[in-house]
Amino acid sequence: MDSIFNLQGKIALITGGAGVLGSRFANTLAQQGVIVGIVSQSLEKAENTVKAIEANGGQGFAVQANVLNKGEIEKAKDFIVEKYGRLDILINAAGGNMPGATIQPDQAVYDMKSDDLQKVIDLNIIGTMLPTQVFAELFAKQKSGNIINISSASAQRPLTRVVGYSASKAAIDNFTQWMAVELAQKYGEGLRVNAISPGFFIGEQNRALLLTPEGKLTPRGEKIIEHTPMGRFGTPEDIDGALLFLCSDMSKFVTGTILKVDGGFAATSI
Repeated sequence: MDSIFNLQGKIALITGGAGVLGSRFANTLAQQGVIVGIVSQSLEKAENTVKAIEANGGQGFAVQANVLNKGEIEKAKDFIVEKYGRLDILINAAGGNMPGATIQPDQAVYDMKSDDLQKVIDLNIIGTMLPTQVFAELFAKQKSGNIINISSASAQRPLTRVVGYSASKAAIDNFTQWMAVELAQKYGEGLRVNAISPGFFIGEQNRALLLTPEGKLTPRGEKIIEHTPMGRFGTPEDIDGALLFLCSDMSKFVTGTILKVDGGFAATSI
């Protein structure tokens, strides 16, 4: 298929690829001719995502692995090398939040559950660092490789209540820049590391926080829209352009960048 992005035949792997954001990435890339690997702890969910990709005419494969288990990630790497001989793109989309790592309006910081905080930090930080570490070895040997991490609007501009998530996503920004320098200086310009920083998109994790059961804005949702110059939440297709840009050679001189897709939220004065 002809495309300005020229991604036909590339091999990509997406951690958290069966999730809402990851599956969107997968289908977007598959429509550009990318062969997309879906990593999930649930093989069934990964396979279902691959079936959806194939139903739309794309190609994909399922990999069962826990992003917090280095051994499982290494097995995934061995499988990809054996099957395809290389990997071109790694997207670290696994991540999330937990209620126990969030401070409710009627709570104090000392009410936060330390176990939940640790889980959020592990998932978002270690769950990005371990896959990067494992596949960086392959990319170094290839002298090429493109890593895309997922940041958040709460990384650059800490939001009230979501302390664990905000802190862990801020670490992703730092790690993205650090790894971009590390890989380019040691292994050449063919290795790039960037991040996409989405603003506010409605998903199952935050729907009740932003919208009432009737679909109207909650007080939290109202504040966010007030500070989003475009005056709306993001839609899944809003991220497609940023993803394709960073995956393609159109961004071949771009590394260490945090690309915001937030309707101007980060630029707003209060």
